[in-house]
Amino acid sequence: MSGTQDPTATMVADWWATSVSRMAPGVVELRGRPVQDLIGSTGLTDMIWLMLRGDVPDPRRSALLEAALVAGVDHGPHAPSIAAARMAATCGIGLNNAVATGVNLLGDSHGGAGQQCVEVLTDICARQDAGADLGTAVEETLTAWRAHSRYIPGFGHRFHPVDPRRDPLLGLVDAAVSDGVVAGRHATAARAVEAALQRPGRRPVPMNIDGATAVIYAELGFPAPLARGLFVLSRSIGILAHAWEETQQGRRNKGPIPPAILPTYLGP
Repeated sequence: MSGTQDPTATMVADWWATSVSRMAPGVVELRGRPVQDLIGSTGLTDMIWLMLRGDVPDPRRSALLEAALVAGVDHGPHAPSIAAARMAATCGIGLNNAVATGVNLLGDSHGGAGQQCVEVLTDICARQDAGADLGTAVEETLTAWRAHSRYIPGFGHRFHPVDPRRDPLLGLVDAAVSDGVVAGRHATAARAVEAALQRPGRRPVPMNIDGATAVIYAELGFPAPLARGLFVLSRSIGILAHAWEETQQGRRNKGPIPPAILPTYLGP
């Protein structure tokens, strides 16, 4: 800031002070890098990392992040966020509004498991750092989590006996651990949770996509809230695709069930 700038102008400028971007006449910089140097040379995954972290990842970390983003893009129109976006797209609103409708449904129950799983894995690692062995750390963390939720986030799936996205993601993590790209502590913690959830005679509770992507985000050093933010970015692609498809089908005011089926009436 110039020392001669009006104090009020300085106050207003400082109100919106940011290290994310700089814009001036003829200048657009993102994290200190001229946008013209990024265009054509930097992929979208690396841009996401740059904007969130301030630097560009090495190729292996970038590939891990991209795999997690790709895996979370879509899970069909039975997902509330997708269904809502498709219905919204038939109501005479813009495509951006339809996408926003879907994104706004990504809350704690639908879309938040990745963030919650990072919190679980981080807690396990913190207990280990405090001196607990892995088994004790897992038991203590699960006990604390079950005190307020019957679900362990990132494990089990209502549709898939084994989530088809799980093994490819964990395979990439294992290779990255073997090559020293990431430490592997969160991956080890996640597998320990998976083992702790297995009970003889009961249905297995394997890690799902939220758990596998949580491992990736945690291993890459993203704080838990950003795990949800990154999932939202990923799922927005699927929401956009479904909303766009719905606009091409000519329906108006599409409801949650076909009009020939009437909801069960429970009143007098």
